[in-house]
Amino acid sequence: MDHFELRHDALWCERVPLTEIAAEAGTPTYVYSTATIVRHAEVMKSAVAGCGTGQPLVAYAVKANPNAAVLATLARAGLGADVVSVGEYDKARAAGVRADEIVFSGVGKTEAEMSAVMKSGLLQFNVESVEEARTLSAVAQSIGCVAPIGFRINPDVAAGTHAKITTGTADNKFGIAAADALAAYAEASALPGLRITGMTVHIGSQLTSLEPLEEAFTRLGRVLQEVRAAGHRIDLVDLGGGLGVAYDSALPQPPSPQAYGDMVRRVTAGWDARLIFEPGRLIVANAGVLLARVIRIKPGAQHPWLIVDAAMNDLMRPALYEAYHRIEAVRPNGRRMIANVVGPVCESGDTFALARDMDELAPGDLVIFRSAGAYCAAMSSGYNSRLLTPEVLVDGDRWATVRRRVDIDAIAGCLPDWLT
Repeated sequence: MDHFELRHDALWCERVPLTEIAAEAGTPTYVYSTATIVRHAEVMKSAVAGCGTGQPLVAYAVKANPNAAVLATLARAGLGADVVSVGEYDKARAAGVRADEIVFSGVGKTEAEMSAVMKSGLLQFNVESVEEARTLSAVAQSIGCVAPIGFRINPDVAAGTHAKITTGTADNKFGIAAADALAAYAEASALPGLRITGMTVHIGSQLTSLEPLEEAFTRLGRVLQEVRAAGHRIDLVDLGGGLGVAYDSALPQPPSPQAYGDMVRRVTAGWDARLIFEPGRLIVANAGVLLARVIRIKPGAQHPWLIVDAAMNDLMRPALYEAYHRIEAVRPNGRRMIANVVGPVCESGDTFALARDMDELAPGDLVIFRSAGAYCAAMSSGYNSRLLTPEVLVDGDRWATVRRRVDIDAIAGCLPDWLT
């Protein structure tokens, strides 16, 4: 469920008409619904309640949407954070997330990042290799800290999702092989400045079946047993994220958070560990839309080219993954058309949809791209020297710009003295 609905023959976000936002903020613009964000956070917390020992930690994957206002909304809703850079860590802390509710993931943590985060505090470093553990040990000793760690186990399970967002097979760059876990924990336990606290797994994003997750968790359970039998204490188990959302209503629906929680309770029964979950897309994807305007319609060989003022630099997922986003008129007239929807960037990859059966649109009409709250604004750029897309947050009948439209040259352009 989301809070983008037809009212008075036009789409509104909560109690604000999208036509008002377009008139004042311009297009293209991302629009987020506070009510949807909060509802999804509550649904996820409810779904995993009672899983594991003690209170589960729902640690929002900041990479999905790192907007400061979105993070502050989620912090107020009681979510922690899963971060993959010191920048995301700083954003989460500034938004009000407690240090002891942050896990730091990622294969390429630098010594500077390790030092900064260790000094400020966190729940756990999700360590991706023995080599990383060695570096973390050296950094911890140099600053007089102790780093809480859990190794990320690669269970060699295919997630059944797009190849570019699969992370749990043997040929992915993430984690250590399950067969190497005992040796990794043995070495880490002997390294000064480290404290073993947990274990983690994450096999991919936009999963539409629970079967790969159940297989991965089952394999992780066996590794957990072996590592504990070797004398290592594991109090935290991070099960990652990855649960998909319905981008295309014509396809089978992904499993519900409640079905996911039921599976987790069954598989992890007896683990005697506090569980951590890292939802990102599930929380924010359907809480956002990209609001754009039709520039013109150009005849095509088979179908017309509907050219909008949003482009691949604003919404990269279709160009990067051939991802599907529903496209709807802000003021639908009840008629349909088949069109190719593209942006103004000078690449053929700047294509949102081909031969799409959609609402009829005309030049000047407003249009939205649905399910644009995750991995959309976060990936946007200033390619073709286009302005960075602004973001708007709606809360009931009020709204505010929470990222302004930025001239890319203002942050990326400067001349050396010999050219001035």
